Amino acid sequence: MAGGTQRVYRARIRSTQSLKKIFRAMELIAASRIGRARDKVTAAGPYARAITQAVSALATHSDQPHPLTTERTDTNRVAVLVVTADRGMAGAYSATAIREAENLVDQLQAEGNEVDLYVMGRRGVSYYRFREREIKRSWVGSSDAPSAETAQEVADTLLAAYDAPAEEGGVKALHVVYTQFRNMVSQTPRVVRMLPIEIVEQEAGEGEELLPLYEFEPNPEQVLDALLPRYVSARIYSFLLQSAASELAARQRAMHTATENAEELIRTYTRLANQARQAEITQEISEIVSGADALASA
Repeated sequence: MAGGTQRVYRARIRSTQSLKKIFRAMELIAASRIGRARDKVTAAGPYARAITQAVSALATHSDQPHPLTTERTDTNRVAVLVVTADRGMAGAYSATAIREAENLVDQLQAEGNEVDLYVMGRRGVSYYRFREREIKRSWVGSSDAPSAETAQEVADTLLAAYDAPAEEGGVKALHVVYTQFRNMVSQTPRVVRMLPIEIVEQEAGEGEELLPLYEFEPNPEQVLDALLPRYVSARIYSFLLQSAASELAARQRAMHTATENAEELIRTYTRLANQARQAEITQEISEIVSGADALASA
């Protein structure tokens, strides 16, 4: 019995050691990629701020209403873009984003809206398909390394839905659920209403940077037509980069924890295997002593 127990523990040690190697490899891969992801988030910041300033100035100087800044009243459909991961082993990263999206969907439906789902990442697609929820459009394969082309495709799809007539499924608003990267240990799910665009003019206080002066040619309205789609695309790309960095940070942290847990299991199984071996040796000695006593008394 003790020998069989010892073999079980030895088999568990070997399987746990194999898992530990996998966890460690995934941790190292995530660690090697998180630096590039953080650099992309940092690099995209100045452009996003500059185009936001330009759009703010345009909205301030334009007297004509624009479709992307005007509330629609001819439909009650709302689009929600949910950004999740393509792969698991990232802790609660995808689950947290999906939970935030579900809260948003419940709120929108309680207000009498119909929700169209747009999903990025296989985890989100699997979640909604398992629950037989309709997905208008999905994108998979690049959640941890999104490209500008993918962001442009997402932006074009959502802008087309926003510009479409009500009878063709047009939506009156677009919300994005993504995970904001704060640092290596803090990533926060966020909900942002992208469309219609809310431009808030800010006054620079003491020590703050003043907004630059712009001249618009041929006029603010035509420049706004060209700039607002770029603004939407830039914001979506920024959200995808933030989510990618958050996914990699969450995966690195989860794999580090899994590696430590595997090491603890190996130590536990090793101790139990040694105890089983000691019990086996004790039993063998007892049998030898009992046999010797029996021969001596015969």
